[in-house]
Amino acid sequence: MSIVRRIAANDIVQMRRSRVALVSLLILLALSIVAALTSIAHRDASDELRARFQAQADVEFEGQPARHPHRMVHYGHFVFRPLPPLAAFDPGVDSFTGNTIFLEGHRQNSANFGDVRQSSLLARFGQLTPAFVLQVLAPLVLVFIGFGAIAREREQGTLRVLAAHGVSARAMLGGKAAALGVVAAIMLAPAALAMAWLVAAGGAPILPALALLAAYAAYLALWVLAVVTVSSLFSNARSSLVALLGLWTLTTILLPRIAPDIALAANPLPTRLETDIAIQRDVRATGDSHNPDDPYYADFRAGVLEQYGVDDVADLPVNYSGLQAMVSEELTSSMFDRYAERQFAQQRQQGNTALAFGLLSPAIAMRDLSMAAAGTDLEGHRRFLTQAEAYRFGIVQQLNQLQAEALTYADDRSRNTDPEAAQRVRIDPSHWHDVPEFSYRSATTAEKLTAAAPGLLLVLAWLLAMVAAFRIAARRLGRAL
Repeated sequence: MSIVRRIAANDIVQMRRSRVALVSLLILLALSIVAALTSIAHRDASDELRARFQAQADVEFEGQPARHPHRMVHYGHFVFRPLPPLAAFDPGVDSFTGNTIFLEGHRQNSANFGDVRQSSLLARFGQLTPAFVLQVLAPLVLVFIGFGAIAREREQGTLRVLAAHGVSARAMLGGKAAALGVVAAIMLAPAALAMAWLVAAGGAPILPALALLAAYAAYLALWVLAVVTVSSLFSNARSSLVALLGLWTLTTILLPRIAPDIALAANPLPTRLETDIAIQRDVRATGDSHNPDDPYYADFRAGVLEQYGVDDVADLPVNYSGLQAMVSEELTSSMFDRYAERQFAQQRQQGNTALAFGLLSPAIAMRDLSMAAAGTDLEGHRRFLTQAEAYRFGIVQQLNQLQAEALTYADDRSRNTDPEAAQRVRIDPSHWHDVPEFSYRSATTAEKLTAAAPGLLLVLAWLLAMVAAFRIAARRLGRAL
């Protein structure tokens, strides 16, 4: 047996005898198991609830009686975002962004009913999930178990004894790191089992799941190296503990809380009210469909009359009101898309600014990586908003086309004064069944891995930095012996 293995085996025996180490590890394992079970149950229940509400919304939309098509445009429809399977491991921003949108004509509504908005302030601090346990709590337990790895040996005077027996400083640190690495592997075991269950029974994609496990293994490894390295720099265990607790507090608590605020201050977003006012101002400046003398719609009407070779909209073979509604919706939707893309670009800039703090905190890099690989990052929410808007536009235009083709212009204009015309503009409800159901397309494996790449590079950079620091600490310790 090599000297490194002997040192590691001896440290593992000492950890088993240490009540603090044993209790800390058992508590973390219990939290990991509880987090995995509750997260999987919560994810399954939430996804089932959303699927049930989506089916109910579809049934209610298709079950509407005979109506004017434009009434159905304003009746609207609800769509829900289904949860990706790996949301049970890392729910990401889902609890903050909302999961359902009400779709209607002439408006682009926000997502609503985020879990955090309906819960206590305690839930905003951090949900008990496998990702939270590994990102925040596991490094803390490693600190408490390993802070005295070298410092206590130096304090007790056993380092020089080991050196006198020919044990090199690199072997000492390597054995200590190997023992603490075994503890880190035990910490990762419940998460690995939960990930295996999500892949086998939950349909989670295997490559992102493996990437997540590998990334968390690298994250815990860099903390193992950091703990042993810092412990080797101090002459007593108390100083080592204080330094490591300060490092953990700064990198896993303070910086992850401060970074989003700095990103928001550096790239402020307009409020929803300001955006709505700006959109309406631009729409009015471009064309007002309710103003018969509006230049934009006057030109459109002239073009339609010329296309069909008639002099009056009443002579058109299609309902001009429906055509006008289609043009109006296309105009407002283009405005919505333009403002949405502008906002998305600002949000991406905010995300990049926050991720830049990953150079100072591996927890920030790990959090970004974890959400991206799980498909629960902000890009996943943007994907839902974009697909929901495309679906909304398709529904509205399909109904506007029904108004243009299934109704006459004369009936449409006189429906409020002529009871018979009011009945004729109510089209058969079977048309509501022709509206397709909303089908959300989640990110592909390639898209998830691409989105996780920046965070992964930062985590690997931190790991390499810790390896370099570990080697420097070994040389420094060797000169001191």
